[in-house]
Amino acid sequence: MLNHSPFANLKQDAPSSLVVFLVALPLCLGIALASGAPLFSGLIAGIIGGLIVAPLSGSPLGVSGPAAGLAVIVYGAIEELGAYPTFLAAVIVAGIVQVLLGVLKAGVIGYYFPSSVIKGMLSGIGIIIFLKQIPHAFGYDSTQEVGNYFDAITPSAALISMLGLGILILWERPFMKKMSFTTIIQGPLVVVVTGIVLKLYFDGKEGWELVGDQLVSIPVTEGLSGFIGQFTTPDFSAFLNPAIYTIGITMAVVASLETLLCVEATDKLDPYKRVTPTNRELLAQGAGNIVSGLVGGLPITQVIVRSSANIQSGGRTKASAFLHGALLLISAFAIPAVLNLIPLAALAAVLLIVGYKLAKPSMIIGMWKKGSNEFIPFAVTVLGIVLTDLLMGIALGLVVAIVSILWDNFKVPYKFDIRNYKAGDPIKIEFSEVVSFLNKASIQQTLDTIPPKTSVVLDASQTLRMHPDVNEIIEEFQVNAATKDITLELIGFEATVSETPMADFEEQVLQKPRATTSKVAKLFKKK
Repeated sequence: MLNHSPFANLKQDAPSSLVVFLVALPLCLGIALASGAPLFSGLIAGIIGGLIVAPLSGSPLGVSGPAAGLAVIVYGAIEELGAYPTFLAAVIVAGIVQVLLGVLKAGVIGYYFPSSVIKGMLSGIGIIIFLKQIPHAFGYDSTQEVGNYFDAITPSAALISMLGLGILILWERPFMKKMSFTTIIQGPLVVVVTGIVLKLYFDGKEGWELVGDQLVSIPVTEGLSGFIGQFTTPDFSAFLNPAIYTIGITMAVVASLETLLCVEATDKLDPYKRVTPTNRELLAQGAGNIVSGLVGGLPITQVIVRSSANIQSGGRTKASAFLHGALLLISAFAIPAVLNLIPLAALAAVLLIVGYKLAKPSMIIGMWKKGSNEFIPFAVTVLGIVLTDLLMGIALGLVVAIVSILWDNFKVPYKFDIRNYKAGDPIKIEFSEVVSFLNKASIQQTLDTIPPKTSVVLDASQTLRMHPDVNEIIEEFQVNAATKDITLELIGFEATVSETPMADFEEQVLQKPRATTSKVAKLFKKK
């Protein structure tokens, strides 16, 4: 039986925390790089994800930290706001919004976004991350024009990134996963270590040496006071800037969606099948983002890469996530000089794989096979994000998805096509379990095309709920059928539509041609 007490499962959680730390370290630095933020901010977010979010969260196996899904928003926000301390105010706003969402019990918000739009959002983010890392992968980190890329390539950076990609691809092969050491030594860590070794080897070799903006750059300080001085406080005057509220709300919505999707996936992977309270998770993530904004960190979400590594390496409780945060804190304090040996090309290799996994061709093909109703909103979201920005892409995808839903409700599987009708054939129209007001137009259109002197059966035997507006349409058709010599049979309408005898129609309607539709409806209600 699993012991739920804090640190009661250290035998399993401690080794797992080491694995998660080794996975998280390069990702924290890489996501900060992709976000255009100070690299130390990625470590801060990882530390807070472990030390602050994990204890507050109800997720036993989820691990939080900086997320690739927010990198595009962060990059654009920092450029728009002009300064990183100003952006930190937006992170605080995002945290406050998430806390409010938790208090309002909005943990089900993820269920109201179509999966096609969510997958499009992740794919669009993946494509942008992939494209932004190509210059780093080739050691090109200046502002030269695209045409000069080839002149600016650093051979050592290209070699490190290509070798890194090879290592990561190899680590994903089934035969490698069967080897026990791969559960402890993760591919990203091997890429980083390889990058450091090659960087040291190329030192002093003209044309191959990596310097300056081709390497991780974290301030190296002496003593605790110097380390604490690396943490950045927000520009509190920025709260007067309306732009930070738009950015903060955007980050809150995207971070909450990514967290809730991760929670769902993590719970499914949990061998003990525990269920994470989603409202509490939003509260925990909100608290983490408020703290992260106050001390200079990137925005935080629960992250599937680290969470799945935690599960695969045997983690049992949230102690594993907490300990991984402690290890990040120790490494940032004790070995910053070692971290500064990491080539950005090595981190770019890790992020190229992250971007590829978010937008892998197999997923795009899968969306295509699901049909136009799924693929079109997906494609619109992807193109919107890549060509404009994240918020606009999501908005465009949602609009297309909603229009698609409305169109589906307009269409009905029983639509009668006069062009395929053969004289004398009976017409049977079966209604679905729920017939809403959105079906009004299509039902009216179908009934209007039924020719005179035909036999029609309207079958609602499987219908559980029919909107009153649709009832009125059926009642009006009953009257109209009598004028067109249509033989009409109603099945299953006893509880919804009046079954006034045809003789009554002739007596009360046909002999009173001036009766209006509203009067006919009132007539049925009296009956």
